[in-house]
Amino acid sequence: MTTDATFRLSKSVIGAIAKATAAHSVRSSATPQTDTAAMSTTATDAALVKAMRQGDRDAFAGMVRSHQSAIYGYLRARLLEPADAEDLCQDVFFRCLAGRAKLQADLRLRPWLVGVARNVLREHVRKVRRRKEVAWTELCLELDTLTLNAVGDDDDAMQHLPACMQELGQSAREALQMRYQENLKLAEIGERLGKSEGAVKLLMYRSRQALKLCLDRKLQATRDE
Repeated sequence: MTTDATFRLSKSVIGAIAKATAAHSVRSSATPQTDTAAMSTTATDAALVKAMRQGDRDAFAGMVRSHQSAIYGYLRARLLEPADAEDLCQDVFFRCLAGRAKLQADLRLRPWLVGVARNVLREHVRKVRRRKEVAWTELCLELDTLTLNAVGDDDDAMQHLPACMQELGQSAREALQMRYQENLKLAEIGERLGKSEGAVKLLMYRSRQALKLCLDRKLQATRDE
């Protein structure tokens, strides 16, 4: 994510949070203002959650700044359009805002936010299923369920996907690109590759399995370093 995009996202989300919570945030001399910088670097998730449940706008802002790059990166790896990733990233944090009163005291924020992002992605796919770029997101979500990638892992499996795609044979790579980036039907892919529809279906299955093994191998290698 570029610096400009990060700034735009921070400004948009944090500004909306401030506006949305302004009417609900009541402070007194007994409740001091939160130091956002200190909160974002030294406070535990438990302290952040407690402050957010009390409507602390600075705590929300610190949480967004701490986690937005990771959440945007998770979404961007699974979406073809950067604008979609930015929109859905904002949605993730708005949902956090809306559900702040229900946050559990022992909540780990990063894994929880990734889980929210995954649900937002699935809803996005259902809403815009006719758009061709959604097929790529469906592939990523499918691979998410197959790989060793754990929710909230700092090393996201999808960051290795481009390299794993390059390791596939030419026919397998072209078939996946035609299916998940051009949204072609199996019969159409078969016509382009000179294969039967059944052969293409088998090729797609083997290609996804090869991607799974590659992603698992790269994830494990990163963890062993």
